[in-house]
Amino acid sequence: MKRTSHNNVGQHGAVGREMRRVLLIYTGGTIGMGRNPMTGALEPLDFRHLMDNLYEFRSLNVIVDTYSFPDPIDSSNMDPQHWARLARIVADRYEAYDGFVILHGTDTMAYTSSALSFMLRNITKPVILTGSQLPIGQPRTDAKENLLTSIELAAACDQEGHARVPEVCIYFNGHLLRGNRATKQNAEGFNAFESFNYPHLCDAGVSFTFRTHHILTPDRHLPLSLQTQMNPHVVVFSLFPGIQECIVKHVLSAPELKGIVIRSFGSGNGPQSPWILKQLCEASQRGVTIVNISQCETGCVEMGLYAPSVQMLEAGVVSGYDSTVEAAVTKLMHLNALYDDAEMVRRFMGQSLCGEITIPEY
Repeated sequence: MKRTSHNNVGQHGAVGREMRRVLLIYTGGTIGMGRNPMTGALEPLDFRHLMDNLYEFRSLNVIVDTYSFPDPIDSSNMDPQHWARLARIVADRYEAYDGFVILHGTDTMAYTSSALSFMLRNITKPVILTGSQLPIGQPRTDAKENLLTSIELAAACDQEGHARVPEVCIYFNGHLLRGNRATKQNAEGFNAFESFNYPHLCDAGVSFTFRTHHILTPDRHLPLSLQTQMNPHVVVFSLFPGIQECIVKHVLSAPELKGIVIRSFGSGNGPQSPWILKQLCEASQRGVTIVNISQCETGCVEMGLYAPSVQMLEAGVVSGYDSTVEAAVTKLMHLNALYDDAEMVRRFMGQSLCGEITIPEY
């Protein structure tokens, strides 16, 4: 990896306050792409190309260092090893910076932000992922606003010098979202991300509007805890009318399988076919953790509300409440790496570890 400095001299925030320091980490993605003159296809370019197209960078009242993957990657190729690599970059430099911005492709950004929220526990500084829908060199690009605002948000602090948003987040198109609540909603528009089941942490207009009561309050006495372990032996499948027993049986009987995220109908319902309940029950008894989340973008699984979800409860399925699929998958990977006991995994899947779910109060 390459590390360079872009140190801007000036005053930040209140009079007499030292300038804030932000580490900008470049992994790849559309934001740094250029068009191959031979094929016409967009391809990742090096970080120098990105910085050459961002003269506004020099006007920021923030000290910004940059750290680049030597070979930028398409976010479709992100995996748990890359997540761990990013988490270690942040952890190794945690004391040197006030905030971190990660440039990342949009396709898997919500998976990475969710994973980092579980890997970087007790965080007291912002880790903000951003990118763009158009490359930075194009006239109508959204890259500059996303990047510059992300840096400002990563440096933002209160009167006591504490970070305004001490969380893993995604910033896109004027909105700062909790990282483990966000999902990609649009492949073509600039409003690529939304957190359907949780309010925005900040909206960026002429000024920043922070929603402080929705932002996590860290225990500043606890040190950062780096937990990079992930067990990727999980699977996601969506229920649909006509789903076949032979296919489900092959998936659920895989000996390496440790977790399943079921995307069910509505508030957590599924077919009442005896065979599917039998397959789920047998998998659960083998120590596979089965988590039920809704196919709906908005709303919460309420297991026990209707007869089909009662039967899934009896088969050992646990509720994922209002989790996104990205958060459910990465949380399941994380917990299966930490615990060999399936009951412990199920127990913690039903708890909010870092704001990823809201548990209803009945």
